[in-house]
Amino acid sequence: MGEDVTIVEVGPRDGLQNEKEIVATEDKLKLISLLSKTGLSRIEATAFVSPKWVPQMADHDAVMRGAERRKGLELSALVPNEKGARAAIDAGAQALAVFASASEGFAQKNTNCSIAESIARFEPVAALARARTLPLRGYISCAIDCPYEGAVASDAVVNVANQLIALGCDEIAVSDTLGKASPAQVEVVLIEVLKSVPANQIACHFHDTSGQALANVDVALDLGIRIFDSAIAGLGGCPYAPGSAGNLATGALVRHLKELVFECGVDLEALAEVEQFVSRLI
Repeated sequence: MGEDVTIVEVGPRDGLQNEKEIVATEDKLKLISLLSKTGLSRIEATAFVSPKWVPQMADHDAVMRGAERRKGLELSALVPNEKGARAAIDAGAQALAVFASASEGFAQKNTNCSIAESIARFEPVAALARARTLPLRGYISCAIDCPYEGAVASDAVVNVANQLIALGCDEIAVSDTLGKASPAQVEVVLIEVLKSVPANQIACHFHDTSGQALANVDVALDLGIRIFDSAIAGLGGCPYAPGSAGNLATGALVRHLKELVFECGVDLEALAEVEQFVSRLI
């Protein structure tokens, strides 16, 4: 038996958020239900963000309240601030995630504030997570490059990672938001982050714009990282990152991990059923 790898399925949130046609709430709930039957242990179900900025997530309360619950499955929600966190908790979120950026330009476009201001907004979120004993993840967007500023320095990524850990995040998701990073670039950043954050607290979030996502997974695996994000059928893209394509496809990730003799607990046949549903949905 190989080592365990955890897959965080982000299709219902990151996968759908950039779709121009609004997906019906009942279809989102069906998607989560199907995903919950594949053996996945973590699903990011929705985002409690302003419908004005992300219309696709306007039904976040109904999705979180209606999402199917299963033993061994954690349903999380992305939240931008205390208001979003309280709403997510009230709706039944079992974990929270906040999103920072290693790029000031992207922070301004994505959250309309500086990096420092965004992290300050997360302080009451972290307090709520501690009070409710809920896991808290911190995303670091644009950890390799930024659509507005170009290459991002590793020091900037490490600085944000350290602030998120100090804030109380249990896990840091290092994110190649544009999906154009090479394995060499990913290695440089992860080695630096690993100097202050242990491997078991790091996740990797790779988009697959340049077809390098699996090669980047291999780099992270070699460095001891065992948590990876993916989206069913490669859904995704960020509304504030022009040029970013879909996330690493869950099926591709599962097959790759199985070939490398890692265990992820996901049934490929059940996953294929979800892929067929998505192909009809999108």
